[in-house]
Amino acid sequence: MTVLAIAGRELRSLFLSPLAWTLLAVVQLILGYMFVTQIDFFLQLQPRLPGILDAPGVTEIIVAPMLGNAALVLLLIVPLLTMRLLADEFRNRTLPLLFSAPVSMTEIVLGKYLGVIGFIAVLLGLIALMPLSLLVGGTLDIGTMCAGLFGLFLLLSAFAAIGLFMSALTGQPAVAAISTFGALLMLWIIDWSGDGSGGGLLVWLSMVRHYEPLLRGAFSSADVAYYLIVIVTFLVLSARRLDSWRLQH
Repeated sequence: MTVLAIAGRELRSLFLSPLAWTLLAVVQLILGYMFVTQIDFFLQLQPRLPGILDAPGVTEIIVAPMLGNAALVLLLIVPLLTMRLLADEFRNRTLPLLFSAPVSMTEIVLGKYLGVIGFIAVLLGLIALMPLSLLVGGTLDIGTMCAGLFGLFLLLSAFAAIGLFMSALTGQPAVAAISTFGALLMLWIIDWSGDGSGGGLLVWLSMVRHYEPLLRGAFSSADVAYYLIVIVTFLVLSARRLDSWRLQH
C-alpha cells in the first residue's frame, strides 16, 4: 500500500460520506450569498469610482473580501473534514491493519493528509468558479486573484495538518473536531493581545497576518515558508504520535 493508495482510499471515503457532500453544499451556499452581496456592494459603489484616484477594481472590492470570508467559513468546516482521519482508526481498532501493511508511519500520515488535500482542491476549484464568472461581463486582476487562491490553499493545507494531528490524539472524532477548531481559532486571533506594530512572536504566529498580504496580491516567501513550517511540523508530530501508539501496543 503506497501513499497514493492511502490517499485515494481516503478521498473516496470522503466522497462516499453524506457529510462531505453536505459540507460542499453548505460552503457553496454561504459563499455564494457573500459573493452576490459583494457584487451588489460594488454596483452601489461603481458610480463613485471614476472620481477616486487609484480606485479599487472588481478584484479588490469583490474577490478579495470573498476569499477572506471563505477562510473564516472554512475554519469551521475543515475540523469536520479531518476529525475522522485517525480518530476513527483508533476507535474502530483498525490501525493494526495499517501497521501490518508494508508502509511507514510517515506514509500513513501523508496518505491521510493528501486525501484531505484532494478534497480541499475540489472545494477550492468550486470556489474559484465564482470570481471567474465575473470575466463574462468584466475584467479581473488575474495575478491578485491567483495569489489569493494560492494563499487560501496554503491556509487550508495548514488547517488540515493541524486537524490531522488533533485526530491522532483521540479516538473520539467530536473531540478531535472541537480541539482542531480551538487550535485554529487560537492561531487566528493570537496577535489580538499584541501592540499591532507588526513585530513579535505573536504576530508571526498569527495565521491571518500571513494570509492578508496574499489577498492583496503581495507574494512573500516568508508567508509561504510560515505555512510550510506549520504543515511539516504537524505532519511530523502526527507520525510521531502514530509511532508512539504502535510501540505501546
